[in-house]
Parts: sequence; C-alpha cells; structure tokens
Amino acid sequence: MGAQWKAKGKALVANAKGKLFTKLVKEITVAARSGADPDSNARLRLAVEQARKASMPKDTLDRAIKKGSGVGADAVNYENVMYEGFAPHRVAVMVECLTDNVNRTAPEMRVLFRKGQLGTSGSVAWDFDHVGMIEAEPSQPGADPEVAAIEAGAQDFEPPNEEGVSLFLTDPTDLDLVSRALPQHGFTVLSAKLGYKPKNPVDPASLSAEALEEVENFLAAIDDNDDVQNVYVALAG
Repeated sequence: MGAQWKAKGKALVANAKGKLFTKLVKEITVAARSGADPDSNARLRLAVEQARKASMPKDTLDRAIKKGSGVGADAVNYENVMYEGFAPHRVAVMVECLTDNVNRTAPEMRVLFRKGQLGTSGSVAWDFDHVGMIEAEPSQPGADPEVAAIEAGAQDFEPPNEEGVSLFLTDPTDLDLVSRALPQHGFTVLSAKLGYKPKNPVDPASLSAEALEEVENFLAAIDDNDDVQNVYVALAG
C-alpha cells in the first residue's frame, strides 16, 4: 500500500511539473514573438528565468524560443484570450488563456463556467487592477520587504506568506525595472509577470465551508485546462 501511494505521489509530482512546463513553454513562445534575445526582450528574459528556476531542459527552452520567433518548421502562433465571469457564489474570476485554437478553447470555457457564470469582455475586469506581480524571498538575513519595495520602486507589497515569500506590486511598465532592482535590496525573485489584482476581494471567512469548497473545486477545474495560463480570483488571502 505504501509503495503504491509513493508511486502515485511521484506521478502527481511529474504531472504538476509537466503542466508547469507546458505553461512556461507557451509563455516563452509568445514572448519570443518580440525578439529571440532575452537581453533586449524583457518579457522573454523573465520567462526564461522562470523556466531555468523550474529546471526546464535547455533544448526544450531553445525550442520554445525558436517556435515563437518563427525559426524552423515548429513555428507556432499562440493567441492570448481573456475570459471573465463568476465562480459559484458570485466570486469574480479572470481567466487568461494562451491557445493555438480559439475554436477549441471557447467551448471548453463555456462548459467549465456552467457551475458559475461566463460574462462578456469587461464584465468583471473593472473590478481588477492590471499590475506587475513579483514573488520574491529574502536572500540575506534581515531583508525588509517594505524597505525593498520603496527602494526598488514597487507601488506596494504584501507581507510574507508562510513560506516567507512576499508579493511586490508594480506599475505594468515598471515590472522589469523592479525585478532587476530587488536583488540589490536583499531579495531573490522567484517569478515576475503582469497580472490582475482584485480591488474588492471577497473574504473567504464570509463563505460557508461548503460554499468555499464549491469555489475551490470550480477554480481547480478551470486551472486544469491545458489552455489556461493564469487564473485571477477576487478572493482575499
């Protein structure tokens, strides 16, 4: 029984890593449209850094850059599509997809949103701020996220979570600048991306345990779709 559980655990880890690689490959591919040189393409540089931290093989990384920059027979064109609506109990959700076939993705999203409500473009976007999001952890003792946020030029920050990771929020145009500056102020950048922060998040404590479970199951099903890149939810915490 123990060996079977262990094998299942390994399979789950491998599956999670495979999903992460799929998302990173898509992000690199899209970023590479603006140029295959990470030094002159901030979005690509950040995506490549995340891929390396996730231990993506170099040939997989190089292949993704070639696909996006139109080099070779494997060139592919992913389209960025946003879906907006509500999870159960009127929790606002924004779903960012990268897809090579909108005619496949759109009906899949409609099915997934049946337990909530799929809205039109702009139906919930007004209740989110478009920001740069940088996850970073201290690289030296005593590193203060508040001081680092001020010195690096971030707009705001959220205190460290249980793993000691702080979230730094920036103006979208300052994402690369702040991510480059944070290491100088005692923080190692774990991820950096443009995203959406809810203006009026719902307090999970205001939902019953059953309602919260319904929301979480809905979000898990959305996130499990291969075309989904990021899910932004109006839930606090």
